[in-house]
Amino acid sequence: MKGDRVEIVVDAGDTTRTYEVVASRAGGRVETAVRRGVVEVSEVTRSGSVVRTARFMATRVLALVEQPVPREDASEHQEGPRPLREDPKT
Repeated sequence: MKGDRVEIVVDAGDTTRTYEVVASRAGGRVETAVRRGVVEVSEVTRSGSVVRTARFMATRVLALVEQPVPREDASEHQEGPRPLREDPKT
């Protein structure tokens, strides 16, 4: 299964441009960060190494859409509803 995907819509003067950053290998993920007026979108491996980074001026970014791939956990395959928390009085 491939990793995450992020779409970035940027104001390019008289038009808009759409960029996509996709985790190209299985197990990869895409991380976003906003620092000092710059939006950084990075593709990261399982071990945490950055493969590539796209940077955009925050004032020009119109939309940032994160589309994560659903993760399968063993907890999702339980029978019946799981209680939110235990009642300490019982």
